Amino acid sequence: MGVFVFLPLVLPLTALPIARLAEQHLHPRATTRLLTLLAGVLGLCSTLCLGLLVVVGTAQLRGNPLPDGWSDPEVRAAVPFAEVAGVAAIPLLAAALTVCAAALRRHRRIRARTHRALDGLPAGADPAVLPDDEPYAYAVPGTPARPGRPARPGRVAVSRGMLRSLDEDERRALFAHERAHLRCRHHRALLAVRLAGCVNPLLLPLRSAVAFAAERWADEEAAQVVGDRRLTARAVGKAALVTRRAAPGLAHFAAPEPGPVPRRVAALLGPVPPARHWPPTLTPAGLAALVAAAGTAASAVSALNAAVALFVVLKAATPL
Repeated sequence: MGVFVFLPLVLPLTALPIARLAEQHLHPRATTRLLTLLAGVLGLCSTLCLGLLVVVGTAQLRGNPLPDGWSDPEVRAAVPFAEVAGVAAIPLLAAALTVCAAALRRHRRIRARTHRALDGLPAGADPAVLPDDEPYAYAVPGTPARPGRPARPGRVAVSRGMLRSLDEDERRALFAHERAHLRCRHHRALLAVRLAGCVNPLLLPLRSAVAFAAERWADEEAAQVVGDRRLTARAVGKAALVTRRAAPGLAHFAAPEPGPVPRRVAALLGPVPPARHWPPTLTPAGLAALVAAAGTAASAVSALNAAVALFVVLKAATPL
């Protein structure tokens, strides 16, 4: 395996420049899809290589259930610093998988809690108006049917306080924004980058970039539906001023943290973003995209090479 097994653990650094530049040169739709793909591939490669190191490290432990041949010096020689890296990878992979499992449980718990909050409302109500004077609005993804539980469609939840805070035209922008989250399945992209950040902290910047790009994508969809970018910008700004809380882990119209909101409003007051799927090559964003693509490809090749090499070595070391 050589050093190839370590490359996927650091190659996510190649995606950081495009995470900062994509929003300036790409449509939010393209930004969301590109960064989600990069984060997913880089996260999987990191997990695979940690798993390969764990196999080598576990084989060194006394009483392990693995074949005795897997602890031979020939196997350890396939990994540089096998004694240190292999053993260190065990708690690292355990921690990454634990954090991922916790993130998945939290995601399911939040989704279940939001659906329970809507159970008392008419099933066909769209949006579902909650009798709460605190202003908020968010998209609740649907859930598939399970034994003993019917399927639940995705719904838009909005509080009575939020409806009072916006006029009729601004409400149309709000509903269009939240329906865009459901239609474009933004919750899947947000969950994918969240899990990628759990397995490799170097991917955390992509998580915040995708979250912002998904909101911008929904903003653009809402502006197209209502036919007025200034109206959508006004609705986003007004909702941000009155919102005090947001459902964690769900796409929402305006978060209580004001950081990205001025950027969203400024983007809506500007021209429609270009519909290109890839930034111009001879620009900083284009070069950053090429670096990210090359880094992701190198990560995939390195992980595959390390997996095949370890398989060959372990097969040779396993007695027939």
